[in-house]
Amino acid sequence: MNKTITKIDSIPNLAIKKRVAAYTRVSSGKDAMLQSLSAQVNYYKKLINENHMWDFVGVYSDEALTGTKDSRAEFQKLLKDCRAGKIDMIITKSISRFARNTVTLLETVRELKAIHVDVFFEEQNIHSMSGDGEMILSFLATFAQEESRSASENMKWRIQKDFNEGIIWGGKSCLGYKLENRKLEMIPEEAEIVRLIFKLYIEGHGADTIGKILDSKGVKPKYASKWSRSTIMQIISNYNYTGDLILQKTFRDNHLTKRKVMNKGELDQYIVENNHEAIISHEVFEELQRIRKEKRKRSVSPSIQKHYSFKGMVRCGVCGRAYVRKTTPSKHIWKCSFSVTKGIEACVSKQVPDCQIIQASNHILNRTEFDENYFKSKVESIEVMSERRLTFHLKDGTSKDNRWNTSRSESWTEDMREQARIRRINQMKGRVLHG
Repeated sequence: MNKTITKIDSIPNLAIKKRVAAYTRVSSGKDAMLQSLSAQVNYYKKLINENHMWDFVGVYSDEALTGTKDSRAEFQKLLKDCRAGKIDMIITKSISRFARNTVTLLETVRELKAIHVDVFFEEQNIHSMSGDGEMILSFLATFAQEESRSASENMKWRIQKDFNEGIIWGGKSCLGYKLENRKLEMIPEEAEIVRLIFKLYIEGHGADTIGKILDSKGVKPKYASKWSRSTIMQIISNYNYTGDLILQKTFRDNHLTKRKVMNKGELDQYIVENNHEAIISHEVFEELQRIRKEKRKRSVSPSIQKHYSFKGMVRCGVCGRAYVRKTTPSKHIWKCSFSVTKGIEACVSKQVPDCQIIQASNHILNRTEFDENYFKSKVESIEVMSERRLTFHLKDGTSKDNRWNTSRSESWTEDMREQARIRRINQMKGRVLHG
């Protein structure tokens, strides 16, 4: 029998294209001035498309002051797409653009390396998947973090030097003034509004009432469409209207988070007398402060002040105002103060059940029971974001996110469920009696 042998040629291995994305983080300062976001998107899109071995996935970009990963929405989306297997490589400008914190950088790079996602840092010409990539990244990230700290300290020194000489540094001008060449110049028509606000308050009108009066007259605030209680309170407590200037009322807490906090004595403040034209006399200003103090004494007696664990710590991620605690028939909730005073059309933020903040706090701090003292030793503030997300800003400079239950019934206690059951029974009885 003759054997017939037929050779079957091997199938050549086809090169698989690498799916590549880019990440940029644009600060509102120097990067925004040097290069627009659209220019960066076009640069990376062109760079990736010109390589025939790459497939362009997209450009993820955040505008932020911090380099912590938890506070960057686009960065989180990038990591989510990496975990979903949609990306093989990330291109980013530099270590400092990816993360200013060495710990954050290494944690992220290690997680991506475990799922075979490479990160290429252009300025340093480093691939995270290379053999010595992590060692070099750790070394360079430490220097980047120290450089950021040094630059921050130099800027603080420069700002404090100007403050010492009575020079205004940054910030927005308040109602009644414009900021020209670091000097406050009066705007006469706005100054009249300020005087009216002081006059109405001294006459006995509250902040909410004053806001409604101004809205009814068609008078607009400087930076919003409608007046709010907080805007009125900021105006009547602004010492600058006397013609004197107080400098360094706020400061940035550290070079990593760069969150603005009130100066409660941590740093020197500077008073510059007769710095600019006064809108309110010292006598009128002091009289209003005396009335405010008396109102506070009358409204809340020290003996009956209520203590809430999260008081003063919860802020709105939509409008930036404080959250206040409210009691409903079934539970205690926290709600944006702007939404409370002006209605839901003023701020679309979500209300949060008190029990959900407690659960989220325990989860973030890895505790089984809530301990207020421990909580306040670790947490600086809580921000209520969209999509039922709480962002915890910790005192070590990091931020962590936690979502609360989308189902209302999941957050109910046994007592709340029993109350709801009784209400349903009473409603059914009412229908029968009136049926």
